[in-house]
Amino acid sequence: MRRLSQQTTTLVVVSAGLFMLLLDLTVVYVALPSVKRSLHASLAELQLVVDVYAMALAATLLASGALADIVGRRKVFCLGLALFSLASLACGLAQNPPELIAGRAVQGVGGAMIFATSFAIVGVTFEGHARAKAFGVIGAVAAVAGALGPLVGGMLTETLGWPTIFVANLPLGVGALALALRGVPETRRPDPPPVDWGGTVLLCALLALLVLALLRGNDLGWSSAPILSLFAGGVACLVAFVLVERRRSEPLLDLRLLRRPTFVGVSLVAFTQAASLFALLLYVSIYLQGVLGYSPLESGLCLLPIPLSAMPPGLAAAWLAARIPARALLTAGLLLIAAGVALLAQVEATGTWIQMLPACVLAGTGLGLLNPPLAAAAVDVVPRGRAGVGSGINATFRQVGIALAIAAYGAIFEHRVVSDVTERLRGTSLQLYAGRIADAVVAGGNGETLADAPAGLRPHIRDVALHAFLGGLHAIVLIAAVVAAVSAVATAALVRKRDLGPAGPHHAHARGEHAPAGEPAYSEA
Repeated sequence: MRRLSQQTTTLVVVSAGLFMLLLDLTVVYVALPSVKRSLHASLAELQLVVDVYAMALAATLLASGALADIVGRRKVFCLGLALFSLASLACGLAQNPPELIAGRAVQGVGGAMIFATSFAIVGVTFEGHARAKAFGVIGAVAAVAGALGPLVGGMLTETLGWPTIFVANLPLGVGALALALRGVPETRRPDPPPVDWGGTVLLCALLALLVLALLRGNDLGWSSAPILSLFAGGVACLVAFVLVERRRSEPLLDLRLLRRPTFVGVSLVAFTQAASLFALLLYVSIYLQGVLGYSPLESGLCLLPIPLSAMPPGLAAAWLAARIPARALLTAGLLLIAAGVALLAQVEATGTWIQMLPACVLAGTGLGLLNPPLAAAAVDVVPRGRAGVGSGINATFRQVGIALAIAAYGAIFEHRVVSDVTERLRGTSLQLYAGRIADAVVAGGNGETLADAPAGLRPHIRDVALHAFLGGLHAIVLIAAVVAAVSAVATAALVRKRDLGPAGPHHAHARGEHAPAGEPAYSEA
């Protein structure tokens, strides 16, 4: 009875932490116009509010996972909860854009500690059928939280103001922290090695430089000196990281894992599901509010079918895992996401939320189908004593997927919009204003341009802006669909059944069996 109570407490605490941090990945999208008006923020500052959170998460996830394996997963998880809660309060109290951006950065670090340890804690607390069921629950929580953000953000922004989207984290974080300190067991490696400070610093620097370059390249220019310097610094950090890790007996990241096709396949799934769906929510939210004229709350309601469709397959994960191989679930999930995203290319300027419904249902079902097996595979594919690193690597690929895709889609979207507006206005009296109109469309603020334009020209400007926006949106959703489809094929080829489940490295080490040649057989305290 006591063991069941401990497992229940662990599942509740981990679910609460994941829900809180994943909600904050998307909750700010529909609130950004209110933030802009309240804090008098520029468009660049608004972008940083989103960018810096993803960058901080991506840059510190692996380090958090490795640290958790050494000093204790519960310790790192609880520190993450405390840090995230305090940073959320700071965001809610922010009086200017720099304060809000700084708070979001700290939120990202705290979120990395929670994310990197959550799946590992569940993986070592549950076994057998209960373990599959637990992963199904937190997989459903993850899918719901990630897609529910716009709805919650819209509701809170309209009723209580944008600061409440951050302050609302405080009671949930404090409650989860109290439960974690009292009811979650501590796990760590019994013989922790010295902390790999060199690898940690180099990896954090590599991720930070790479993500920052990808996110800011569209604004500063891909061939500009700052962006080229960031890429060059990233390459230098990568080379140095590989050299340092190859010489350590206990590296932060065992580079031999890259020899496992299943490890590569699982990482690809994590990257793709974030890049092909969650990164698009920003642009879909702009479409709903800027083109269809929906309010923040109405925009959130339009996206609600995604989490609702994700719940049934997520909750049925234990039943599915016993009957369908993980490779098939992961592949099918990506194919459904690809189909759903591709349908978004059918949206029109005169459309309604009904037109988006099939796309949301398909994408949500795919998300719910792949999240539980992905969470389990991230831990199963690495040696048992490195569960924190496995979870951290998987979560890192998710955040890098979001950050990279937002930057890449932004560059493509802007190029299409500028080209379309310039072409449509060439030879007209509005040709000199093409740049201003294109900039407003890219920023989702074409309404401001219309307000300043002569009444007789407004219909033409609106028509040009709508065509340009939809052309850019259609381009990026089709690219996202192709990426998901290609990744599904690669996943089917890379993921192997023998590397997962009872025959995989995680479970083999748990039974005390010999590890694959050249790899240590770890155990849990």
